[in-house]
Amino acid sequence: MDLEHKAIERLKEAAKLSEFYYQKPLLLTYSGGKDSDVCLELCRRAGVPFEVIHSLTTADAPETVYHVRKVFHKLEMEGVKCEILHPRYEGQPTSMWALIPQKRLPPTRTKRWCCQILKEGSSPHRCVVLGVRKHESIGRADAEVAETQGKSKKDRLTFDFDNGDERIIAVCQTKAEIKIHPIVDWTDRDVWHFLTDAKTEVNPCYSMGFQRVGCIGCPIAGKSRWREFQQWPKFENLYRRAFARMLEERKACGKPNMWKTADDVFRWWMEDKNLEGQLDFFGNEIGGKTDGA
Repeated sequence: MDLEHKAIERLKEAAKLSEFYYQKPLLLTYSGGKDSDVCLELCRRAGVPFEVIHSLTTADAPETVYHVRKVFHKLEMEGVKCEILHPRYEGQPTSMWALIPQKRLPPTRTKRWCCQILKEGSSPHRCVVLGVRKHESIGRADAEVAETQGKSKKDRLTFDFDNGDERIIAVCQTKAEIKIHPIVDWTDRDVWHFLTDAKTEVNPCYSMGFQRVGCIGCPIAGKSRWREFQQWPKFENLYRRAFARMLEERKACGKPNMWKTADDVFRWWMEDKNLEGQLDFFGNEIGGKTDGA
């Protein structure tokens, strides 16, 4: 069975679970990136009912926002329900720039509170389709076709979906969120080959030379963030202003500060010192006990 056929069969089985236990169609989380485009086209080819959501992070490239709007307009013309979710925190509308001073620390590789607030937890009690792939990163190397949401890997349940793992039924009966990763075993080459054959219009950020589509300034992007800020300087200014307000908040509540200015924070943040044996945001060695935020 080829990769496309296998992915489509996964979606068909997931759609049955979703309809029987949740009484709702599959929910595709669409980021505007290439993996989301593959999953969208596969849902179409599988002929299963599905809805689509996009989580607006407020740190997305303008090209990503335009691409999502264009795709959603086309889907709505096809009769597919689409929704753009605006971020909220503690019951109030928020943004990346409001969260940094509110959390009193920037998002880092070791403290990625941004994903939890801006992207995750938006689809409880649903069977959710995501474009997660093992080949994306070390952190996703143990991903499976189907799994539950968990605060840590230890809390997460994975299922042998391709071989009819019946344990998933018990989870579906409680209407817990189930994540379905139909292209979990695809490589980058598989993704681009599929999109080329399907003549899919992808996010223009790829043609601009960027290999990933996500929040501008994401610590996971490493040194490519310098190029992101060169392309979209407005976002660097937004981060700097947020860091300035963050320092004020930390001072007001008696939190220790390693820096005097927002520029100090920005340079530290971009150099990404969160490596084993070095100091974290609170001046503690990584892996040691840290002061709470």
